[in-house]
Amino acid sequence: MFETVQNPRLGKRTMASIALVALLVLAGFVTLFFASLNVFTSVALERAEGRAQLYRSTLISALERLEHLPFIVAQDPAVVRALAEKRVEGLNGRLEDFAQRSNAEAIYVMDANGWTIAASNYRNEVNFLGKNYGFRPYFKDAMAGKRGEFFAIGATTFKPGYFIGDPVRDADGDAIGVVALKVALSELTGAWAATGDDILVTNNDGIVVFATSDDWRYRSISPLSETQRAEIAAKQQFGKQDLTALAWQAGPNNQVQLDGTTYLYSNKMVEARGWTLWYIEPMANIYQRTWFVIVLGAIVLAGLAVAFQTFRSNQLRQALRASYDDRRKLLVEIEERKTAERRLERTQSELQRTSKLAALGQLAASVTHELGQPISAMRNYLAAEQISPNYKPGGLPDKLTALVARMENITKELKFFSSPAEPSAEEFHINDVINGAKSLTQHNLDAEGVEFETDLSINLPPIRGNRQRLEQVFVNLFRNAISAMAEAAKRKISVKASSDTDWLTIIVEDSGHGLAGQTIEQLQEPFHTSKPSGQGMGLGLAISADIIREHGGTLSANDMDDGAEFVVRLPVERDQK
Repeated sequence: MFETVQNPRLGKRTMASIALVALLVLAGFVTLFFASLNVFTSVALERAEGRAQLYRSTLISALERLEHLPFIVAQDPAVVRALAEKRVEGLNGRLEDFAQRSNAEAIYVMDANGWTIAASNYRNEVNFLGKNYGFRPYFKDAMAGKRGEFFAIGATTFKPGYFIGDPVRDADGDAIGVVALKVALSELTGAWAATGDDILVTNNDGIVVFATSDDWRYRSISPLSETQRAEIAAKQQFGKQDLTALAWQAGPNNQVQLDGTTYLYSNKMVEARGWTLWYIEPMANIYQRTWFVIVLGAIVLAGLAVAFQTFRSNQLRQALRASYDDRRKLLVEIEERKTAERRLERTQSELQRTSKLAALGQLAASVTHELGQPISAMRNYLAAEQISPNYKPGGLPDKLTALVARMENITKELKFFSSPAEPSAEEFHINDVINGAKSLTQHNLDAEGVEFETDLSINLPPIRGNRQRLEQVFVNLFRNAISAMAEAAKRKISVKASSDTDWLTIIVEDSGHGLAGQTIEQLQEPFHTSKPSGQGMGLGLAISADIIREHGGTLSANDMDDGAEFVVRLPVERDQK
């Protein structure tokens, strides 16, 4: 025996090489991680800039869509007359028409003291009529002769909106009242939320006036001072909202911490209103993409390692294959010889069966020809004897007649077996074949007291072939079943037919003595029979199997707990599929 001596230096070198490769791979993944993170962050920031600009534009469009309507309504003579002469008849309906045409939430007119004298929502249960909004900044600005704009939660409806007010002037140009418009932005914020993006809009005080998340709305991004709270309360801008501060912490590189989550942000100023729109995207999305690249890189590296290992294994396998090539060839030759021998055995068996059937066909043709006329003559003589005046029932003529009938049964079976298949074919339904075979064996069924049950669907597809020969198959199966139940207490034959895309399956079950473990190949052997002498030559199943094969089908048999079943499978007529 030889002992393998390992070189300690070689082992240390191998470990050092592995450690170096592992270190290089780790450094490569770290570099890839930060490079991917920078790329995805830059892409996300660029996308955030574009999305923030888009949302800013949609917000400004929604706010400015109706900004000139209060000015136009303020010039309406009916509005001026209502304030100057205290005549408000019909003004509510006129304002309602203006609101419906412009799709505004509400248009209303206030006198110089802030009391609402007419409103488009006068029909609603909750409306602005008789309410005083003199405390609102937009009213004060309008009475001072300039346009007033203000976001607030409605003091009457408790719904948020953007309010725009314009002064109504008399003939001298003095402000005698205000026309106010309330713009509802719920559709805009709903559309933003449907996109799945995270958006906030803050006012000058840092309070979130719009947001795609209800948890952020009406909260501040920084704590409010007592002075700010007092001013907001005086204007009743946010109703009973607590205006609590968010967990908001802006950091470098356009990142912000919000409620414990890090976001990448882009903000855009809405200058005219002193608002800021924030578009934020969770950094987790960016890290997820980065880790995906790392995982993908690991998969690629693993694939390369597997490919290399496979290449090395293939080289080793090729070397082993070369060393065992002679042995493999020998094994292949042995297997090929065994396969050829099995094929030869099957061919010889089939040839023997074919030769036996061919010889049997010739013998059957000869026997039926030679015996046909003598048997017919004997039947004629016996018939003549039976109609003679000296005939006595139960005598020799009756016994000979029974023997002649047995001989005819045998010659009929031989005659059918020797008859070649009809070359012509027709299309028919298997139900007609089964019903025809039942009619031919009805006398036997009644004589033996056999219950006959069928389960045949009317939707079975047609088949093509020789109907009479297939009918003989089922006649043989029914008669075999009747014979098998001769000693049985329960006598029942059940026939079921079903189909799939390509095959029609017919199952014939009986409650007889079964197959006693015999295979279908044994049952198909010519002259193989369990019937008493003179009741058959054992050719029925051989004939039936040949007929089924002529039609491209198969015949099989199985033992059951109580009897046997024969299964016929025939190909469906493909033109009808």
